[in-house]
Amino acid sequence: MAELTDLTVAEAAAKIAAGAISAAEYFAAWREAAAADDLNAYLWRADGGPSSGDWTGAGESAPAGEGVETPYGANAPAPADSGPLAGVPIAVKDIFTTEGVPTTAGSKILAGYRPPYTATAVRKLTAAGARVLGKTNMDEFAMGSSNENSAYGPVRNPWDRERVPGGSSGGSAAAVAGGLAPAALGTDTGGSIRQPASLCGIVGLKPTYGAISRFGMIAFASSLDQCGPLTRNVADAALLLGVLEGKDPLDSTSVGLGGGLSLPSREDLTGLRFGVPKEIGEGALDPGVRTVFEATIARIEELGGNVTEVVLPHAEHGISAYYVIAPAEASSNLARYDGVRYGMRAAGDEDLVTMYEETRAQGFGTEVKRRIMLGTYALSSGYYDAYYGQAQKVRTRIAGDFDAAFGEVDFVVTPTSPSVAFGLGEKTDDPLAMYLNDFFTVPMSLAGIPAISIPAGLAAPEGAGDGAPGLPVGFQIAAPAFGEQQLLEAAHALEGALGFAAAAGDAVPWRGGDRA
Repeated sequence: MAELTDLTVAEAAAKIAAGAISAAEYFAAWREAAAADDLNAYLWRADGGPSSGDWTGAGESAPAGEGVETPYGANAPAPADSGPLAGVPIAVKDIFTTEGVPTTAGSKILAGYRPPYTATAVRKLTAAGARVLGKTNMDEFAMGSSNENSAYGPVRNPWDRERVPGGSSGGSAAAVAGGLAPAALGTDTGGSIRQPASLCGIVGLKPTYGAISRFGMIAFASSLDQCGPLTRNVADAALLLGVLEGKDPLDSTSVGLGGGLSLPSREDLTGLRFGVPKEIGEGALDPGVRTVFEATIARIEELGGNVTEVVLPHAEHGISAYYVIAPAEASSNLARYDGVRYGMRAAGDEDLVTMYEETRAQGFGTEVKRRIMLGTYALSSGYYDAYYGQAQKVRTRIAGDFDAAFGEVDFVVTPTSPSVAFGLGEKTDDPLAMYLNDFFTVPMSLAGIPAISIPAGLAAPEGAGDGAPGLPVGFQIAAPAFGEQQLLEAAHALEGALGFAAAAGDAVPWRGGDRA
């Protein structure tokens, strides 16, 4: 079984297509691995047969229901018999609707909700032959940077179980990094794919806004939300993106990439220009993260890349703008959860308004309530222009800064996160400190451009002392809109030179390393 789970997605798909291994045995190997989840990464898992009882959000197997029973779980979306991902299991963030399978977005207010339809992104995966392995834990409605905001408990980082995996796609990242899934689907609003990928030592890709359909992806901030893959390597990310991208008539904001994608093969960076924002030197960065970042810049130059300094004068205001725009859109999107149409309803015979209030008070968590109140205030009469309008102007300036930078360089590079994974509970009482974890990822989201995080090395947590075990550090590369092919080529070449998995050796959790 270990030999099967050591395969990358591309390797496994090729072996299945060639008949060297069967889809059934490969799925069985990963189902067994997922069943051993001790990270709280899964909220639902395909079990391979009928199950009894109802689903409560604690990682149980597939629920019984009226859907067609399949060899890989009750009611799970059925895969095609052939395709580029035939037989490959994929973990799916619980923000994607899946017909007949519980979909909670990590919130009590959607407890027991089984959607009547499946998200386009999931349908594209199953149409390509992929199999849904399970639904992964997440920050409630994708609001968080640590995966501690889930109504079903925090996910634990496979490198150190007393630390966070990052959020909001922390369940997906932990599943891939911890050897519980070969690849996973996540969402990124302000860094929620890239930041957990960084903290868990895997690859996380946020495509250009509109590259992948958002239909069936439970909305947080509609102008920012984007689906993307979390994988062990860049080639697997490219393979999944090639399946996921495309225009969807069910999502008017989707445009696809045009021309499709090919698997990256570049081995050097000769002739490519990389820009390091001047503002990095002025920001708060853990010493270990800075050391790994500078070493990675040196490796880019060794590979023939040209590194220069660029200026993003408005990027420092990205966090401020984001935490006006995103909560404002969330306050509108989450108005639909009122106890009337679906999800939980507070018990009692109160009047309609009281029922609304009690349902939302009991169903939403602290962070979601905080953002709804912030967003409603920003959109209220007399404050719209002062807050939301100004934030949108900053967003336009940030997009303009990137346009100017890409006139000088091919890519903009930064650390993905200012620190390595921090301890569970360490920042829960300080929302601002938590929000600053997205300092380097938010500007790309506001500009709508693609960005990828690849693992670049290990660094000890700040203040941990000499001899403390190292934790993953992510390196972020951003490209112009719809520049995914070039972005993946550059990331692939750098990944090969860095050799993170080889350098980390047995410490890599997916290799069965000794996890804390």
